[in-house]
Formats: sequence, C-alpha cells, structure tokens
Amino acid sequence: MDFNSLLQQAQRLNNEIQHTEELPRVERTISQVLQATKELHTRVTQTGAQDIQAHILLASKGIDLPKISQKLESLNAQKTFEPLDPISETDVQNFLKNEKENTILSVIEEVHKNAFQSAQKRKWEHIKAEWREEKVKLMNALVGPSQNWIDIEKLPEQTVINETFGLRSCLNNIEMAYAREVYDYNVVVIKGAFRPNLVQKFSKVAKNFKDTKVNDIWEIMKYMVDVTPVPRNRDPLQSRIQIKQFVEQAKKYLENRYKLYMSTVISSNLREAQRGGVPSTFNLVSAFVGLTFNKSNCFGLQDVNVDGKPLWPMVYYCLRCGDMQSALRCVLMGESGHEDFIQILEDKINKPEQKINSKLEGQVKLHYCNKIKNSTDPYKKAVYCIIVGCDINDQHLEVAKTTDDFLWIQLSILRNEASENGESLTYSGLQVMILEKYGEKHFNANEQQHLYFQVLALTGQFEAAIEFLARSEKYRPHAVHIALALNEMMLIGGPRNVQEPLLSVDIEDSVPMRRLNMARLIMLYVKKFEMTDPAEALQYYFFLRNLKDPDGRNLFLVCVSDLAIECRNYDLLFGKMMPNGVASGGLLQQFDCVTFDSRTAANIVADELVRKGMFEDAIKLYDLADMQSHSLRYLSLLLSQVVHQSSKKGSLRERLAILATEFSERLRGSRIECEAQIVVTFNLLNELVSFFDYYHERRYQLALEILASTKLVPFSMGELEESLNNFKGLGSEISKAYPYILLATMDILYSQYKMLKGKETGILKSGGDSRLQHLRQQAKALTNMAATIPYRMPGDTNKRLVQTEILMN
Repeated sequence: MDFNSLLQQAQRLNNEIQHTEELPRVERTISQVLQATKELHTRVTQTGAQDIQAHILLASKGIDLPKISQKLESLNAQKTFEPLDPISETDVQNFLKNEKENTILSVIEEVHKNAFQSAQKRKWEHIKAEWREEKVKLMNALVGPSQNWIDIEKLPEQTVINETFGLRSCLNNIEMAYAREVYDYNVVVIKGAFRPNLVQKFSKVAKNFKDTKVNDIWEIMKYMVDVTPVPRNRDPLQSRIQIKQFVEQAKKYLENRYKLYMSTVISSNLREAQRGGVPSTFNLVSAFVGLTFNKSNCFGLQDVNVDGKPLWPMVYYCLRCGDMQSALRCVLMGESGHEDFIQILEDKINKPEQKINSKLEGQVKLHYCNKIKNSTDPYKKAVYCIIVGCDINDQHLEVAKTTDDFLWIQLSILRNEASENGESLTYSGLQVMILEKYGEKHFNANEQQHLYFQVLALTGQFEAAIEFLARSEKYRPHAVHIALALNEMMLIGGPRNVQEPLLSVDIEDSVPMRRLNMARLIMLYVKKFEMTDPAEALQYYFFLRNLKDPDGRNLFLVCVSDLAIECRNYDLLFGKMMPNGVASGGLLQQFDCVTFDSRTAANIVADELVRKGMFEDAIKLYDLADMQSHSLRYLSLLLSQVVHQSSKKGSLRERLAILATEFSERLRGSRIECEAQIVVTFNLLNELVSFFDYYHERRYQLALEILASTKLVPFSMGELEESLNNFKGLGSEISKAYPYILLATMDILYSQYKMLKGKETGILKSGGDSRLQHLRQQAKALTNMAATIPYRMPGDTNKRLVQTEILMN
C-alpha cells in the first residue's frame, strides 16, 4: 500500500469519527501519537500485571489513577506537623522562616490541646449532669406506694475499733449540743412533768451554731408549729389539711420577713427615704415605694398617686407586709371606681372567718377579666388576683421577683374548696405544684437545700421537707431534730409499718402527702454513734417507745436489745448484780417509768441472746431481770459441757466456775421461785467443779470426799443399787458429765493403787493387801455402774474403765 492510499484512508476515518460521539476526538500529530505510545509502553512494562489490571478497572469507572497518585504524592502530612530541624545561626533567612513555622506549629498544638481538654471537661460535665438527673429520678422513685417493699432484716455487724485511740465519741459539736437538749427533755417526760416545746429549745441551741441558713430553718418551724395543738387520737395529715392556721402562719413568716427586708433597705438609704411620722406599716411601705419607684421606672403604672407614690404598688406592698387595713387606706385615698374591691377588703378585715359574698366576688372577677387582666400595671393585676383568687396560672413575674414573693402570692390566692370552673387554687393543689410539678430540679435543690426545704415546709409538707434535708450530711442533724420536735407535737404522719422506707405514700392519703418513717430516720442517725456513745443513743431510741415492730414488740426495747447484743457492754446498759443481790444501776435504769421497766428489757435481751446461742451473756441478764431460774438453767447447761476440763486462766470454765460460786453464795439461805430439779442439778454441778479442780490438782483424797457426798458413784458393790437409783433422778446436764466422772474416779483409784503397789516396807505390806483389795472392789463397782446405767456412754469409756480395772487385778 502506498502513502497516498494510506493518507486517503486516514482522512476517511477522520471524517467518520467527527460524526460519532462514542469516542473522544484526539488532536495529535503522528509524532505526538508515537511519543505517547512509547510512554504508555514504558509505563506498562514498569508497573506490572497487577497495576495494569488496576488501571484498567479504575479507568472503566472513570477514575484517572495516575493523576490521583500524583496528588497523593504531593501531600506529605507527616512533615507538616513535625518540628523543624535546626539550622545554622548564620542562615538568617531560613532561621526566621523556621521560627515562624515553629510558632505556627506551637499555636496549632496549643489549640489542639485546649480543644481536647475542653471537650473532656464538657464530656464529664454532661455525664455528671446525667447522673444527677438519674439520682433525682431514683430518689423520686423511692417515694412511690410502698405496700410491697421487700423486708431486709437487720443482721448483726461486727465493728472493728482501733484500740490505740479507744472509744472516742463520734458526735460533733452540733450533734452533742442537740443530744444534751434531748436528754433534758426525756428527763422531764419520764418525770411526767409538763413537756417543753422542743422546737423552741432546739431553735435556741441552733443560734449558737452561727449559721444563718440553719437559723432560718428553725425560724420557719417556730412559725409553722404555732398552731392549735393537734389531738393525739387524730391523723396528723388529716388535721393539717383541715387547719387553716398552717397557711396563715406561712404567710405571717413571709410577711414579717419582708418587713424586715424593707426596713433594712430604708435604713441603708435614710436620707433618700425621708421616712417620718408615727412608725407604721403604711409609713414603712410609703418610704420603701418612694425609694423603689421614681419617674423613670413608673412606666405602665395606672391610677392616681398616693402622696406622690403610685397607688397599686402601695396597695401590693401593704398586703405583702400583711397589713390589709393599710391596703384599704391606700385604695380609699385613690379615685373612685373600686367600690366592689373596697367592699371585699372591708369584709375580709371585719369578717375574717366568714366566706366572701360569692356574688360580689364574681363581679370583681368579671371586672378583672374584662379590664384589668390586660392592664399594663402588673401590681394592679397582682392585687386583684390576691384578693379574689383568680387567674391562678399567672406567675406575676414582674412583681414576684424572689421565691418568697412567688410563694406568698400562691398562699394568698388559696381557697378552701375548688370552684366549679376549676379556676381556684387549693392547698393540695399548691402542694402538688411545689413537690411534683416543679420539684427539686426547678428550685436547684442540690445547691440550695435550705431553699427547697423552706418551700416544702411553708406549704405544710413537713415529711418531704425533712426527708430531703436528711439526705445532706451537713443538714442531717437538724432534719432529725426537726422531726423529733414535730413528732412530739403530733405533726408528723407516720407509716402503718415501721419497715416502710424513709418516705412513703399511703394510698388512702390525699395527693401529694407523704409519710415519714420516724423509726428508720432515728435508727439511721443513731447508727453512727451508738457504739461510741450508747448513753446518747438510748436517749434517741426512747422516742420510739410508742411504736411497735411487725411482731408487736416495743420498738424501744427492740433497739435496746440490738444495741446490747452488738456492743455487749451489759454492765454499762443494765448494771451489775452485787454480792448482796442488789443490781447497780445501769444506763437503762433512768428510763424506768410506768411504760418501761429495765428488767423487762434485760429479759428481752436475754431471750434474744439465748436464741443466738450466747448463753453466758444471757445468764447475767436473766439474773438482772430477776429470773434466777433461767440463769441457773443455762449456767448448768454450760457447766455440764466444761466441768471436767482443767481450769485455765481466762477460759470459759474458769468464768463459769466464778459465776457459779457467786450464785451459790448469794443464793445460800434465800429462796427463789424455781423448780427443785434445777436447783439440785446446779448444786451437784457446783460440787463437781470442786471435784474436778481437786482431781486436776492431784489432791485425790479431797476429790473423793466431795464425790462421796454426792452419792453419784458407788464405792462398793453394796452402794451400786443406791447410785443407780440416784442416777435415774439426775438431769441431762449431770448425765452428760457422768462418763468423765467415772473416768476421773477410776484414774484416782488407779493412782492410789500404783502408789500402794510401789511401797515395799513391811508395815505397809501387812495391811496393804486389804487396801489393794478394797481399791479393786471400788474399781469393780465403777465398771458395773457404767455397764448398768441406762445411758449410752460415748466412745471408749467402758473399754478404758475395764482396762484400768484389769490392770489393778
């Protein structure tokens, strides 16, 4: 083929390509095509088969792999944030360049570090916030209906105390100060004298703590308990709902507190206040309003002025101070047009116990809805809402600037009964609003415990307030003593069962009332110091004397029993029995009265000790409880197990032997109401103590003399029948020790036999055979006794007796 035909064919192909869109047009010369072909060939031969396949695969997807590779090679992130290498100081230009880049890198690193720390801080704050919310939810969940709570019995706990420090008191100064007042109060109660007001006593003590928040808490309680005494046969929760005095006392506290605040403000600005005239609420409010309001901040206030002051702020602050008469005076000084409002004020002043005329109240409410509700004067709206109790959903934020203001307004608009249209706020409705609608989160209760306690207490929710305050270790002592004081005044509602949680809901109570478990509160508080300060612990437990546990037992006695068993200091609690049979007074003796007897407490503790198998401790307590028969029974039971042992210093046998001797000396010549068998068994065991003491001391002759007086074992075949009959009348305590008596007696006889057998003098030989024969007869009587008695001897007792007898023949 010549070049002309080749050129024509190439031109034809070129023309055909121009009319198709399947292939891109290539505008290259022959030399360029040749060069590109060579480059492609070189690249293919260098990359290998796998790279070729990768190129083909990616190219089919429209990806230009070489271009991407070039871009990736141009990126070198490793060098970007690495410190630059130092260069010589003579190269100023590169030195400055490096310094600049190093500065930029250090800034980037510092920003990165700060950002990481900030992120970590925010993360942990978020986690803590979530945990706080979960904690609040858990605490709120614990106050649900509690009829199906699981009963977790109190198990004895072993307390380890550092002996190098001794039993140091766990009570701090605040707790000790309260404990002294509790002691003084209990002394008065036990004597049956007139009971003092515990709130007043504790409030006086709290002033010494120099804590204004604590003083405010007690001041609130002084106001709230200043009501008509509640009958002891009525439920405190029902009484609280029906008594209006709780609302009035709460308002009185807030009003007096606000008057004190106004006086403080005026005292700080005496020249500007220009207070004059006779001291009165009206002049106080006038001076305060004059300081608070001027021409610049009276925008929106309506109606004429009173002595140059805006009318409705004057009326509001008079009401805020609790002086309705001064509020009426302000309204009368204003313009006409408020006749119905004035009439209601006069009725409230002159007839406080009577219900306001419903028709008149309806007219004022209608006037409020038509004109005043949309008024620009916030004080006028607040005053109308307070007087007629309307528009309960308006928070009056422009007027109520503090929690005290908000609470006072809510207390002021309360009505005894809900209206038909549901536009009135009842006492229970306010309680639901504070406790359930707003709750702890709204009042930031974790940071302001005293504030949340205040709103709960002033709305008559004493149980919830005390339980909340008791969660804080700082305020727990105050919460416990508030509960004690209110409980003594019958102002605390308790649960049906002392095993309920600290705060519980009874399905029969109105919403949202709670019940406080005083028993659990006191026991949780006392648990901290009952081991180191048992005297103070008993004073607090005495408040539980009127409560019963699920088994019907007196809760005070139950707590005393638990404390005695845990600390085991019975002499301190119950006293000690003296040799003359008179008990020295213990801590519990001070509580002896008509409803309590320390001997009964000792009996209960002794019974519990017996149930736990602590017989040695029970013996002393039964003795203090004047139940010597029980003491002798358990003393005999323990002695029968150790009477055969040798007496070692500090051993159980030594302690029991001393105790048995004391009982014998004290009971000698005196009569006790006890079964004859118990006394006989005890006396026999007491003699056996002496027998085994002499036996272990190898004073055999004295031991045999004591044993012969008891008639327990035969020393001849003729005495066998008598001893057998005596054995049948013995108690189980003696029977348990009988094998050891036989073995000890046989050992004594064998020792005497060996001693005689070893003598070889003629004088002894003349009468020695008869004495040896006598010992053999005594040994034979013992083996016959062991084989005849109706008692199964333990182990190898019979075998040992027979072997010893054989050795003597």
